[in-house]
Amino acid sequence: MHPLPLPPPMCAASHTAAQRFVVAAEHAGARLDRYLAERLPELSRTRIQELIDEGRARVNGAPARRAHHVAAGEAIEFAIVPRPPLAAVPEAIPLDVLYEDGDLAVVNKPAGMVVHAGAGAARGTLVNALLHRYGSLSGASGALRPGIVHRLDRGTSGVLVIARNDLAHRKLAEQFHARQVEKTYLALVHGRLERDRGTIALPIARDLRRRTRMTARRREGREARTDWRVLARLDVFTLVEVALHTGRTHQIRVHFSALRHPVVGDALYGAPREVRAGKGVALPPLGRNFLHAARIRFIHPRTGAPVEVRAALPQELREYLDRLVAALGAGSIDAALQAYI
Repeated sequence: MHPLPLPPPMCAASHTAAQRFVVAAEHAGARLDRYLAERLPELSRTRIQELIDEGRARVNGAPARRAHHVAAGEAIEFAIVPRPPLAAVPEAIPLDVLYEDGDLAVVNKPAGMVVHAGAGAARGTLVNALLHRYGSLSGASGALRPGIVHRLDRGTSGVLVIARNDLAHRKLAEQFHARQVEKTYLALVHGRLERDRGTIALPIARDLRRRTRMTARRREGREARTDWRVLARLDVFTLVEVALHTGRTHQIRVHFSALRHPVVGDALYGAPREVRAGKGVALPPLGRNFLHAARIRFIHPRTGAPVEVRAALPQELREYLDRLVAALGAGSIDAALQAYI
């Protein structure tokens, strides 16, 4: 059904526009966010969900949640407001700082935290936390990404190097560009890798069908190399240590998915949502990807001395491994993880 005639804007100064809909019978039962996404194709579903969470949607005059299932005849009012301009502002968010001096810091980013502001993530980012702790950082990456030399996916935890001044940023960026920085990850992947070690050298490009994904199926992708070695085989799972030689978006996740060994928890790249081990024992959902940046090694930008920093395997990943081992009756995993616990 088409929207009813629009009333005047709710607030001309803020460019707020109101949309009104009456739910037709054929749409009954749909989630509110899905219903509005179909009615308003010019808005992303993410933006619609943000507006609903801000209280911009009303059903029969009452505030509604995104999971509300609409019913035939319900009147929906939806206020569309532009996103406020993005800005990097200090926020008092706890940080796990592994190393710091006057030139740089190395932090242990938790899974679920976005590195810097972007669409749908203006607050609660690592940058917000860093600005609160340090006040000012390198400006070489722009106002929204102060201090950021490299990044980790939102669902990946582990070591991240931060530049506190422009000199440090330039020197560190040169090392990353020359592939002189050693980055080591831990990943639990589905399936049993029969070889003890290997290299994946498939080019990576944007997936043209699903823009939130990358793919290793397009020949025109950018060069990417991932080395891996097996730490432990756990029935139909393999714990691997991974060394990155390039830093493509989602590289480890894409490469192991291309081998049909997706990272546990990574539904975007084909990991099953339900994991069973041993004699069909269901493991509780992990709630994140089993991917952790465990070690980084680089040359200090001022002193020239080598710096190596490690981040222990997060508690939730260690507990997940312990549950898996218990379900398999496989004994302790400590020997395989000796360098990372």
